[in-house]
This record gives sequence, C-alpha cells and structure tokens, in this order.
Amino acid sequence: MEKETSRIEAFSDAVFAIAITLLVLELHVPPIEAASHQPGGLTAALTTLWPSYLAFGLSFFSIYIMWVNHHKLFKQIYKRSSPLMFANGLILFLATCISFPTALLAEYINTSYINTAVALYTALFVCINLSFNLLWWLASKDSSLLRPGLTSQHIRAIKRNYLYGIPIHVLACLLSFFYPVIALLVCACLWTYWAFTSGKLDMVKEESTS
Repeated sequence: MEKETSRIEAFSDAVFAIAITLLVLELHVPPIEAASHQPGGLTAALTTLWPSYLAFGLSFFSIYIMWVNHHKLFKQIYKRSSPLMFANGLILFLATCISFPTALLAEYINTSYINTAVALYTALFVCINLSFNLLWWLASKDSSLLRPGLTSQHIRAIKRNYLYGIPIHVLACLLSFFYPVIALLVCACLWTYWAFTSGKLDMVKEESTS
C-alpha cells in the first residue's frame, strides 16, 4: 500500500521545528545595568533568570515528545482523509500556542500569580492530549487508513497509551490552583513516561510487518 501522508508529515515537522524555535525567544540576555548593580555581577543576574530556563526546558521537552509521538503515530497511518488532516492541524495549532503560556510561566512562576500561570499551561496540554486522541480515533475507526497488518490489539494498545493522559493532565490542571509546583511535576513525569514508552509504537511496527 502506498503511503499518502508524506506531505502531512513534512509540513508537521516544519511546524514543530518552528514551535520549538519560538521558545528560545523568551530567553533574554540580562542588561549590563542588572549585572553591575548586583553583588554577584553577571552570574547573579543570570541566576535570577531561572524561571525562564525552567519554562524553556519544560516546553522544549514537551514539544519534542509531541513530535516523537506524532512521528510514530504516522508510521501507523498510511492514508489521509479530510477529518484526519484537520485533526492534525489542531495538534499543530496547539503546538504553536505553547510559546505563550511558556512566557507567562517564566514571568509569573516566582510570584503570587503562579497558580493562574500554571493552570493555563496545564490546560493547554489537556487540549493537546485530547487532540492526539482525536487524531488516533479518526485514523483507527477506518482501518483502510492504517498500516497493513495492524491488528485490533495493536490499535487498542496505542489508544490506551494516549487515553490515560487525559485524566492525568486534568488532574495536573486542577492541582495547579492549589499546588502549582506539583502540577508541573505531574506533567513532567507523564512526558518522561511517554518518552520511554514511545518505543511501544516501534514494536507495533515490527510485529505488524513480521
């Protein structure tokens, strides 16, 4: 079966690359005045920017994990449909939105407004997780769109891998109003888990072609 999704994947890769690039725009060099008026000089001025480093690291990692999983999903999707393309567009739209809550998080994480900043940040990832589930649901409900030989067991395994992310991200969003730091840790742990379990999709590929 000829793969029809090459252009979708190429365009998606470009958008993910731009989304990651936008994050670095929130890292700013401290002005000379800030360094000269602090006892520790430039080192102290750079240290005060730790919220920006943290927000950048979290968001870079999250977008990269999105790209890895998106790439592996499209190893299982061979044909395109209009609903599938629009669902993919939704994922890309949300990926490009990450730079805004990242900037907000960097600015307010060390203030009394941290709850609102983290709530917006985690809410965006609830939407992202829903969009990934939508993409796979649209692809899997029509088996003609999928890789030849992909069994219903494989399809359910991929579905489960993404489905449990919804309640965890919702939990993180709710926690952000009371324990914002724990909410960020919950998200980071989930992304780390996905980073290590994304290899399951490669196993699906190997099994389905054996």
